[in-house]
Amino acid sequence: MSGSMGWAGWALASAVFAALTAIFAKIGLQGVDSDLATLVRTAVILVVLALFVAWTGKWSNPLQLPPRTLLFLVLSALATGASWVCYFRALQLGDASQVAPIDKFSVVLVAVFAVVVLGERPSPRDWAGIGLVGAGVLLLAWRR
Repeated sequence: MSGSMGWAGWALASAVFAALTAIFAKIGLQGVDSDLATLVRTAVILVVLALFVAWTGKWSNPLQLPPRTLLFLVLSALATGASWVCYFRALQLGDASQVAPIDKFSVVLVAVFAVVVLGERPSPRDWAGIGLVGAGVLLLAWRR
């Protein structure tokens, strides 16, 4: 499913959809418990992805995946769920223009975790960009 887009195109598309997620969620959270909203969002994602995987002919029995793969996919799912619960709660309590940038501190954390866990070695230029993201998050989070 890589199509003609490379990783950067898919990453940019992800950013656009993440931005829309924040805006649509902020509107949808009005008068609704954030945990219930997260459940509804998750159910929709489950149905849509199941249909997409079936439609593209990529369905196979997930229980036949290697145990290590299943373990890390489950851990990823748990982290995603925790992230969504926290994100929706934050959106319910704060402005989307404040919550979303702070959520993007994950960019800094991914870089640090990738070094520690995956052994990746970002270049000095990469670290400069990561540092700028971190500085931007701190600037946006700093109360006047």
